[in-house]
Amino acid sequence: MRYTAIAVDFDGTIAHDGVVAPHVVDGLARLRETGRKLLLVTGRELDQLLAIFPGVALFDRVVAENGALLYRPQDGERQALGDPPPPEFVERLVARGVPVSVGLSIVATVVPHETTVIDVIKELGLERQVIFNKGAVMVLPAGVTKASGLAVALEELALSPRNLVAAGDGENDHALLDSAEYSVAVANAIETLKMKADRVTRETHGDGVLEVIADLIECDLARTPPRAERRALLLGRGAHGTAVALPTAGVSMVIAGAPASGKSAIVMGLVARACAMGYQFCVIDTLGHYLDFVPAVVIGAGDRAPETLEVLTALEKPAISTVVSLVALAAAKRPRFITDLVRRLGALQETTGRPHWIVIDEAQHALPARGLKDEVAIAPAENTIYVSSEASRLPPDLLAAANAIVACGAGAGEALAALARVIEVPAPPEALREPRPGEALVWSRRSGEAPALVELAPAEKAKERERADVGRLLRRA
Repeated sequence: MRYTAIAVDFDGTIAHDGVVAPHVVDGLARLRETGRKLLLVTGRELDQLLAIFPGVALFDRVVAENGALLYRPQDGERQALGDPPPPEFVERLVARGVPVSVGLSIVATVVPHETTVIDVIKELGLERQVIFNKGAVMVLPAGVTKASGLAVALEELALSPRNLVAAGDGENDHALLDSAEYSVAVANAIETLKMKADRVTRETHGDGVLEVIADLIECDLARTPPRAERRALLLGRGAHGTAVALPTAGVSMVIAGAPASGKSAIVMGLVARACAMGYQFCVIDTLGHYLDFVPAVVIGAGDRAPETLEVLTALEKPAISTVVSLVALAAAKRPRFITDLVRRLGALQETTGRPHWIVIDEAQHALPARGLKDEVAIAPAENTIYVSSEASRLPPDLLAAANAIVACGAGAGEALAALARVIEVPAPPEALREPRPGEALVWSRRSGEAPALVELAPAEKAKERERADVGRLLRRA
């Protein structure tokens, strides 16, 4: 399961004129039955919401007051996520005839009183922000948004925003939609939100949300992808500076090359960029190449083999990525350990959508010794990068399932031809030339095109949140 949670706005999104239709409530209940989590993110004050929406109990968490209040429906507990408004601020607004509603942190009014609100903020020298939502005017502590409140809720539920669908309709939903992996604007949303959303529904309000719920239940949104890739993992630049990048889901890639040909540098750049965008990864490190990789927690050491339970426990927190060091594990025990770990990581992906990326360094170590009859065999998996200095030894079905094969170093062209022979397909057309240091050949065999000569993204760009256009080179055929 890729999308494990949905966060929805209330007014104008699931509700029409403050009412959520019974069939919309039923749809939300059906989605909950699939094991997905439901979050309600609203600008309303909580008591107002509870008075008009009994269906709030369906939700695992409610973020109210536009991100300033967290509510847990299961036990009724409330948690303030922002400072209360200064009493003098409220008093001056009332004295000047501004109609206000005051929550734990929010002060709400309506247009055209925003000018008075801003004047009073300036007079008192307050660090408060003004947020608009159609005709509503909300005053909140600096930095408090729907996205900031949602982040607290997601952390409590051990959910990643990279597995989240979010739906909204108004100005104050921009931050909410930006934080999610898949963003939805209902048909009645403001135009600027529609322009930025990954999807605009055909129907308005709750019926639009039901369209998304139906697709989540039926195919996990596989048949309704976002209108454009918002996030992609930059691999490098091809001809004319065109970005060559990996989509963030549905990818299997092989990186082949002799020792010291630059394979590890490619992987380090990719996983660092993935980490910077909030994706979780697990690197299975057979040779100790990644022991000093800062974004990850290293499990296992030179004198201690890792345990699978350690890895799975660490990955329970979406913000933690792992390097699993097999340096201390005997070579004969590695095939079974790797294949068992990958199998269990796959099961974890089915329920939580994480880890988002799996890297198997020197993946040929997952194979039993030549000549031994053993049922252990690494299986193809999505969102997995297989790195190997002996790629022709990898199982043919694994190679055949790869979206792309990257060849580094001297003899890269011949290496691709050799892999084509293993999977019994025609050799790729000859590339422009052999790659030099800092370059690689990238072959997407389903495209029918010659391998692309790619200048690899330098490692120092790993922390940049680049938005690279994903061309058809690495798309699934």
